[in-house]
Amino acid sequence: MGALKINDISMRFELPDGSHVQALQNVSLNLEKGELLSVLGPSGCGKSTLLNILAGFLAATDGVVTLDGETVTGPSAERGMVFQQGALFEWMSVRENVEFGPRMKNMPETERNTIVENLLDTVGLRDFKDKAVYELSGGMQQRVALARCLANDPDVILMDEPLGALDALTREKMQGLVLDLWKKTGKTIILITHSVDEALLLGERLLVMAPRPGRIFKEYRLPFAERAVGADLRVVKEDPAFGETKKEILEMIWEMEEEIMGGGDH
Repeated sequence: MGALKINDISMRFELPDGSHVQALQNVSLNLEKGELLSVLGPSGCGKSTLLNILAGFLAATDGVVTLDGETVTGPSAERGMVFQQGALFEWMSVRENVEFGPRMKNMPETERNTIVENLLDTVGLRDFKDKAVYELSGGMQQRVALARCLANDPDVILMDEPLGALDALTREKMQGLVLDLWKKTGKTIILITHSVDEALLLGERLLVMAPRPGRIFKEYRLPFAERAVGADLRVVKEDPAFGETKKEILEMIWEMEEEIMGGGDH
């Protein structure tokens, strides 16, 4: 379970003045179970639109997405989403947030308790389980969001800039946690980010997308995510190959941004 196929997806938004925006055009990609994909690109390249189509929040204008052979037609527990802001229930405790999905499935209490306790241990929140969400730091809230997503046991985890609002040190710790969860759970993970460093660290496959219309510009297959599991992330980033790839991608994106800013076709 967890094989995701994106077949010739296009997305066109019609505007009130009769014009339109071609957010995505002819995007195709196959992901096998357990693959870790990061997606990077300049503003307006359709990264979040693509993720929302995969989540089932948007219906593509053309093309088909399938998960294990089943066509994606809307949101489903098989595809879990982690947002930039945790989208948590602030009036509930940490524990209540994590157990929300299993409770909605009418899972027996004993089984539910076991899942929740294990996940709170995994994300380092056992001692905070009775705290209200609003009492937690941003990093802790994102840990709750990850645990809540995992509690539903999705085949695919979709992450839309989940670490973008965190300070540098917390973000690094959370990157390590994402890598650990990837290895421990064997889940297929797709992560959208604006950070080249993060995309290189958290993507054994990395897509650079180009805008107008949004499409896959280049794909990389990288060793850094595998090396970074359980390792010092800063040491991994010191690899000359990491720096060279980062420079190449930054130049690629800068050229796209300059084209957008100077193009005049808005």
